Amino acid sequence: MSDMEIVAVSALRDNYIWSVTEGTRCVVVDPGEAAPVLHFLQSRALHLYAILLTHRHADHQGGVADLLAHQKVPVFGPTSSAMPLVTHRVADDTSIRLEGFEHPVQVLAVPGHTEEHLAYLWADHLFCGDTLFGAGCGRLLGGTAEQLFASLQRLAALPADTQVCCAHEYTLSNLAFAQVVEPANTALAARLEKSRQLRNSGLPTVPSSLGEELATNPFLRCSFQAVREAAQASSGLLLETPQAVFAALRTWKDHF
Repeated sequence: MSDMEIVAVSALRDNYIWSVTEGTRCVVVDPGEAAPVLHFLQSRALHLYAILLTHRHADHQGGVADLLAHQKVPVFGPTSSAMPLVTHRVADDTSIRLEGFEHPVQVLAVPGHTEEHLAYLWADHLFCGDTLFGAGCGRLLGGTAEQLFASLQRLAALPADTQVCCAHEYTLSNLAFAQVVEPANTALAARLEKSRQLRNSGLPTVPSSLGEELATNPFLRCSFQAVREAAQASSGLLLETPQAVFAALRTWKDHF
């Protein structure tokens, strides 16, 4: 295994800017602001080497211009008119090779939160932006429920030990919703206790493992009877497919 180091850099109100380093080279994912990144680089004597962007929202790309003013580096991201600073537009099922980094970066199209959203699978770490969260998923802000359900199913098929590096600290609030959906799920109670301890210690609740998400994230559990029954009770609808359950869950969570 390489000497790759992954660190979550706190930014804005509840964002995480993920840093990936090997040696003195550093790549950052979704820099919503520049100051935390510049401080991180300086404190560790690192050199910014590239920027990866998952989608167009300002809290994910708002720091790019300031970072480029300090150092010109390639900016990888999806094709979007709202992302003019992307210099290398990448698409689904392609890979990025960065000099000095052992592992290539696999690009996955995961539309739903927004229509252009990408995720990056780098070794066993998944940088998924706002598609998949700790015990939750993103809102529909440009894409469709059908797209997001398919994207989550695609991510759910990755190895269970994949580390889910999402872009927000939403785990505790998501677990509160998950417990309403599945009150008898004992894995949820254990995760809630662990997450509370982490936050009380000032630590992130992420990354989580994909296996942990499969056991506790209701949006990945739409084929389970308890989740379907809860979504039906909330929506008042007969939900005959996991996709229909997902759409009802997403609407429920929007108003939770």
